[in-house]
Amino acid sequence: MFMRIDHIGIACRDLEEKIAFFSETFELTVVAREVNEEQGVKEAMLHIADGEGGGSYIQLLEPLSEDSPVGKFLAKRGEGVHHVAFGVRDVTETMAKINEKGVRLLDQHPRHGSMGSEIAFLHPKDVGGMLTELVQAAKR
Repeated sequence: MFMRIDHIGIACRDLEEKIAFFSETFELTVVAREVNEEQGVKEAMLHIADGEGGGSYIQLLEPLSEDSPVGKFLAKRGEGVHHVAFGVRDVTETMAKINEKGVRLLDQHPRHGSMGSEIAFLHPKDVGGMLTELVQAAKR
């Protein structure tokens, strides 16, 4: 069902500061930046490596407001891992399979994700407390 870990989402208060840290410390390269109004974040994707089915990344997330999901996360838990995203071949098919197994979906339909991907989130209470994202990479 899962092809790889697509990315680890990390909530941060200062996107530029975290980009500098990850770039300098771990020699990662920013491959995409965008503002996602729907999700209330500014984000940067830093490339780790390529593998079967696509690349793996660190996704840095700065909230656009304190009342956005990432803003609320930062207020409650501080900076750190926000979610884990798994690469899948077909996000719609994977959502259906997972839902049939009793895991609740936070999204009923895929939505726009980073770098043109299609994404959906699973309910953290059904996945051991971990916010889990499914990612179907954009066709290249």
